[in-house]
Amino acid sequence: MEKMLKDYMTVTQVTRECGVSARMLRYYEKLGLIESSRKEDYSYRIYDRDTVDRVKIILLLRKLRISLKDIALILRDNEQEQMLHTLRRNISEMNSEIDALTMIRDVLDCIVERLGKGSKKYSLLMDSELTEIIESIAPAKSNIQEAVTMTDVNNANEILNKNLTVRIVMLPPCTVASYRAEGENPEETVGEVVTEFVQKSHLYEKKPDARMFGFNSPDPGVLPDGLHGYEVWVTIPEDMELPAGFEKKQMKGGLYAALTIKFPEFQLWEDLVKWAENNDKYEPDWKSGPENMHGMLEEHVNWVYVASQGWPEDGIGNDGQIDLLLPIKIRE
Repeated sequence: MEKMLKDYMTVTQVTRECGVSARMLRYYEKLGLIESSRKEDYSYRIYDRDTVDRVKIILLLRKLRISLKDIALILRDNEQEQMLHTLRRNISEMNSEIDALTMIRDVLDCIVERLGKGSKKYSLLMDSELTEIIESIAPAKSNIQEAVTMTDVNNANEILNKNLTVRIVMLPPCTVASYRAEGENPEETVGEVVTEFVQKSHLYEKKPDARMFGFNSPDPGVLPDGLHGYEVWVTIPEDMELPAGFEKKQMKGGLYAALTIKFPEFQLWEDLVKWAENNDKYEPDWKSGPENMHGMLEEHVNWVYVASQGWPEDGIGNDGQIDLLLPIKIRE
């Protein structure tokens, strides 16, 4: 058995070799991009070498800004026609984007030159010729969707950090119902239990502003054999009775930097942390150790409302939106 397992890798081994999270692996598997297996007398999920190579190919294509939908078609196409079609289409879209950026640069050069010669900014921006050119430029496409970033391409991390749409929010102190699970897929386990709690307790009717926060507890790789834990906090009325398995806790709240992502863009945690580390006004305010994500939280937007309606995770009112919440403080 041990000899046979040498040809396979655990979740933790794959995440370390490929630099991808366990949650991302499960998402790829849910989409049918990869497959895992279980061997007799071995309780943990494992991946063969072909699957690991497949993960690396997916990651390379993502860095080339290929969508997961197109990647699925490419992986199923043995004749390479789909890949050629996708790449040609992406090249065409990038050429259009390059043309637009070139035009924007030329307009900015023109504005800078005229300002340098004494032109007034308001009259300059109302210039009919410049206005016509600017209005002809198509709005920039968002590359945040489907986890697209250029973090690892041409050192574009610096550019990305400067352009992150980060909100500064103050979370109030509140009472929460906490539920935690350990295993290969603790997020799913916790989600099912908490959804049932929300529905049976009619939480949304009692507290329409209820919110749900989650965090690794502990992080993947801390426990052996690819196991990790996940904990969820749901805000509740202070006097609410909780079912077995739940624990009532007090959430201190505080100042947070918030970045909205679309599931499963969790690699943007790194970009949010770098944004805070390089910010002139704020800096990270780590609350606890790595076993609890240093106080970082993930809020599933509208989750309690969606759960109370019995809708799927990506149903109306949620659309897979998640706020990454990084504790911060005013930089001294």
